[in-house]
Amino acid sequence: MPPSERKNIILVVNDDLAQWALGAYGNAEIRSPTLDYLAATGLQMDNAFTPTPVCSPARACLLTGRLASQHGIHDYLSSTIESIHRRPWLKDELTLAQLLAGAGYQTAHCGKWHLGNDDQPQAGFQHWFSGVGDYPAEHGGDHRFSLNGVIRTIAGQRTPVITDKAIAFLRARDKDAPFFLHIGYFGTHNPWRGQPERLATAYRGKTFEGLLDQPAYPFGAPALEATLPTRDEPREALAQYFAAVSHIDEAMGRLLDELDALELRESTLIVFTSDHGLCCGQHGLWGKGNATLPLNMLEESIRVPLIFNQPRDLAPGQRRPESVDHLDLFQTIADYAGISAALKADRKYPGRSLLPMLENAACEPDWRSIQFCEYGDLRMARTERYKLVRRYYENAPCELFDLADDPTESKNRYDDPAFQGVVDSLTRDIDDYFMRHQDPNKSGLRVRELPAQNLTEAWRLEASTG
Repeated sequence: MPPSERKNIILVVNDDLAQWALGAYGNAEIRSPTLDYLAATGLQMDNAFTPTPVCSPARACLLTGRLASQHGIHDYLSSTIESIHRRPWLKDELTLAQLLAGAGYQTAHCGKWHLGNDDQPQAGFQHWFSGVGDYPAEHGGDHRFSLNGVIRTIAGQRTPVITDKAIAFLRARDKDAPFFLHIGYFGTHNPWRGQPERLATAYRGKTFEGLLDQPAYPFGAPALEATLPTRDEPREALAQYFAAVSHIDEAMGRLLDELDALELRESTLIVFTSDHGLCCGQHGLWGKGNATLPLNMLEESIRVPLIFNQPRDLAPGQRRPESVDHLDLFQTIADYAGISAALKADRKYPGRSLLPMLENAACEPDWRSIQFCEYGDLRMARTERYKLVRRYYENAPCELFDLADDPTESKNRYDDPAFQGVVDSLTRDIDDYFMRHQDPNKSGLRVRELPAQNLTEAWRLEASTG
């Protein structure tokens, strides 16, 4: 394939990087010039969501194009329990890597995996460089990585170590074939400490507007308190989190410089996103969907950055309002690479390709008006105005928020007779959506009977505490 026809792809999936934590999305205190540039000269989705607001299922959704209630991963996968870590969670799925490798792409993974067996190269990836061991882990010091199945200890900050290996792949690749490079940065995941001092010091003394001294979330108790000691010093934790964003931004700058040097910039689609969002003081919480018990679907938990940049093929300078998610991103990458024909209809893919809007700034009048999410037996339907959060177990609390009147999600309208029609309508939408797509054997409504995926699953904790 001549260079003018290649459709190279770099997919960057960050860890806990919230949408609110980038300059392009309105954070005036974050320094992210490279990402701001990619957004300004590319396409930025202003309403991008994760299908599930926790790591492993979110990543599986993106790589398979299927819901947690289809692939069966409903919570983060323990890396320390052998029976969980060694289970082949994706054995019944076809990932982007497998599909692209089958179409002649060179495929590489560099960074976080967190879908089991991270020390062994996974199906579809021809080059494998994966972090190995417990999550969370320190950001500096010595780190264990699997390089094509061989465990190596590498010292330094993980963000530049991962970037080094990504650049090494770009330099050593087969120049006669397109490539798919999947990068997983850890930097914004807790513990919020150990970032480069030259970056962290720039954020100490910032106002951190909207993040400190927030009212307590009224619809669930904070969870995981014992595992996140860095939240005890919120200003320092925020300085470290912001520094991690800037460190990732620097890494993206290195990747862009390398693409320029290799004359690959024009032929490479860059996609920048995150597995899910994160609260860093909003609602008085630190964490994502599992920051509370019962689990939550707060905007900060479910919103993710989603930026596309490709100078040759994409209409530049767009900010799109459509509600989209990682299931759509899967379809978009498949469409861009020309492999949509390999997707089997019997897999009931819920997503839809964004490629028409990436290539043409025209609006999409028939785009869906509802965003659905799930986390175990919690399901959500969100329109531009309303968000319904339903928990499907006995005596479970549910919420309805009027986002136009209550953007902080502090007033529950679920039992308000004036909103009963909205509750009934969105309940039907949830039931219809999941009935059309879910695998009954892997449905999130069965999580209380399915095999455990870690030791802190909300549904087991709720059962044990009565």
